[in-house]
Parts: sequence; C-alpha cells; structure tokens
Amino acid sequence: MLGFLRTSCALLVAAALSGCALPYYWQAVSGQLELLRKRTPIDSLVADPAFDADTKTMLQQIASLRQFAVTRLLLPANDSYTTYVDLGRPYVVWNVVAADRLSVDPERWCFPFAGCVAYRGYFDRADAEAFRLRLESQGLDTFAGGSGAYSTLGYFADPVLNTMIGGGEELAAGILFHELAHQKLYIRDDSELSEGFATTIEEYGVELWLSGRDDPEALDHYRRRIERRADFAALVAEHRAGLRAMYASDASEAAKLAFKATVFAAMREAYLILRERWGGAGDYDAWFEQPLNNATLAAISTYREHLPALQQRLRRVGLAQFYTDVEALATLPQAERAARLQAWQPALFSDP
Repeated sequence: MLGFLRTSCALLVAAALSGCALPYYWQAVSGQLELLRKRTPIDSLVADPAFDADTKTMLQQIASLRQFAVTRLLLPANDSYTTYVDLGRPYVVWNVVAADRLSVDPERWCFPFAGCVAYRGYFDRADAEAFRLRLESQGLDTFAGGSGAYSTLGYFADPVLNTMIGGGEELAAGILFHELAHQKLYIRDDSELSEGFATTIEEYGVELWLSGRDDPEALDHYRRRIERRADFAALVAEHRAGLRAMYASDASEAAKLAFKATVFAAMREAYLILRERWGGAGDYDAWFEQPLNNATLAAISTYREHLPALQQRLRRVGLAQFYTDVEALATLPQAERAARLQAWQPALFSDP
C-alpha cells in the first residue's frame, strides 16, 4: 500500500492551510513519528540472544530478501527495511474506500505531493471506522480494511513491521517487493497504475525468488495461489463491468439498484463454483462473507485493473526495459496512457 506521507513538515504546513483537514494530517504525522521513534536496527536485534528466536529468523530472511530485491529486481538500495518495529497490532494502517451507490469508480482524495488517490489511510482503526461511517451517512458505499505495510516513497527509511512478517517468508517477500516497487516508481494521481505496477513486481519477484530455491513444492504452492488470485480478480472485473454498463444506462434508479443486488448475488454464486474448481480452497471466503458494494469492488480493482497488461509487458521485454516503459507510460496524458495499456493487454498485444 502507498503511504500518504512525504515529510512531516510538509504535512504540517498543508494542515495549517486547511483547518478542516487538520485532524487527518495530524494523525498521519503522529503515526509516522511513532514508527520513526520505535525503530531498532535489525543487526542489533539479531545479535541479541534474548530477542525472540522466530522473529529473529524472519528478520534475517528479510535481509536476504532486501539483497535479492536490489540485485535481481533492480529495486532501490537504501536504508529502508534495515530496522524493525513491533506495533503490537495486526495492521499498520486501515484504508477507507468509498464510491457512489451507482458508480463502480472510487472517490478520490487529494494530498500534497502524493496527489489524488483512491483510498484514505488511518493509523488508528477507530478513526478509519468513524470516517467510513461519516461517508456512509452521506449515502456512499464504503469499505475499510487493514494493511500490513505502506511506503513513504523513500523519504523515510521505512522499517520492517511485525505486520509484515506474521504470514511467513512468502508473504513477507511479496510485501517487501511491493513496497520497494513504490519507492522505485510512483505515478501521481493514478492509484490503479501505481498499485498495478507494484503488484506486478511483487508477483514477479516472489516467483523469481522461489524459483532460485530448492523447493519446487513451495513454488508450485505460490503459483497456484497466484492463479486463484487472478481468477478472483477476473470474477470481480466481470461483474464490475456489468455494473458499470448498467449504471451508465438510461434505466431508472430503482432498476439500477435492483440490478446491483442481483449482480452481487450472482457473484457469490459464481465464487462457489470457482471455489469447487480450486478443490475447495477458500482464499476469498472472508471477502465474500462481508457486505458487498461498489466500494469493495473498487478496493480490489485498484490493485488488479492494469495487472494483465503490465504482466504481459514485463514478460515481453524483460525487467529493465519494463521499468523504462512504465516510467514513459507515467508521463503520458491519461487518454494516451489508457491506449498504451490497452495495447499491452495479452489478447491485443502489439509492440508500440
């Protein structure tokens, strides 16, 4: 996930210029300062015989993953992820996403430096829930979910967090590669392309890392999990496209709302079929157990909308050229950017 912070001073100045935004900026500054204050060098923790052995093992693995990220993925070599913070909670931030009840496109919030983004992050879950409820009271569809990591885009030396390493090496690798990719390239005012780029590097990087280990079972497990993730994203995209078409039609509001309810019911049924095809794997059971609305769809699409096109381009040209191509893509006007991404789609591949 992308953090909304660049420097504390900049945020404080921005807050002073916008009184109504002061509480939001203040919690952002306070949350970032907490991370900076609690950082401990990983080397000193690894050398401490009293430090938790399991955590020590994971932090040693993180050091290896950082080196892999720099040498094999060409990601930034800096002081990020050389320190550790145990926040004592399951997530570092909670993100709020909102959409009009008759739109699948997320609301956008604009910030100094970071530009306009499709979610708003809080270091405190209660603050996130309060903001979500306020948006819901305005008639918007809403979603709030926790994130194990976020990036300050290299302006701070981001620490490893306990929220990043609790799921094991494979998940920790994905988080690390994803967040370092945000430091490599951030596309202002385009959350979908920024997150799609980082997710592309994440999945490519984890597979490359696993391919270099003598553990074919782990590699096969990861590939099957990524296949399920892609199937789930395709399911969401298909039903989101149907909703988009209906919302843009001349049908009455009542008809659109009725269709919306039908689509979410159909999506749940389609997931049960997909789950059977997966041999009963319930990767997304919890997602389907929550109330579904336009915001829950938008939260998934922010990360997955451009993934097929970006992955195809990476496969076609290799990593170094891929970075060059996406950097060039980020400079294009929105219409040209969309056309280029469309040309990169697997079924329509050309070589512009």
